[in-house]
Amino acid sequence: MSESHSLPTGPEGVIPSLIERFNSGNVSEMMTLYEGAVLIADDGRTVTDRAEIASELERDLSLGLPLEAKARHVFVAGDIAEIVVDWSIDGTGPDGKHVHVEGTASDVARRGTDGLWRYLIDNRLGTAVRQPA
Repeated sequence: MSESHSLPTGPEGVIPSLIERFNSGNVSEMMTLYEGAVLIADDGRTVTDRAEIASELERDLSLGLPLEAKARHVFVAGDIAEIVVDWSIDGTGPDGKHVHVEGTASDVARRGTDGLWRYLIDNRLGTAVRQPA
């Protein structure tokens, strides 16, 4: 049975919604937060194709470990919000090895015409140095 999570009605609800979806382990649930979105891959590539975004998300979900995240700042201008998020994934992966990844994301969310908030830009490593733009 597929569990369905409601979309956030305010920008402060984006991160709790992300955590809920990520920890469900269901990439389809994760993708409901991405409508017309851009995901910045860990190597710095800009990913806009929905199938490729899903593939990037599935890689992290396949670890089978919970996401912990806390919004540090939420800045809102009309229907757009910048969300600065400290996050981590920690535990024993499926291969029995310890996994620890963390970062400070610099994300942008947008309120849709339906009044619900979704990712516009998901940049999980924020200002971390990657390949040049």
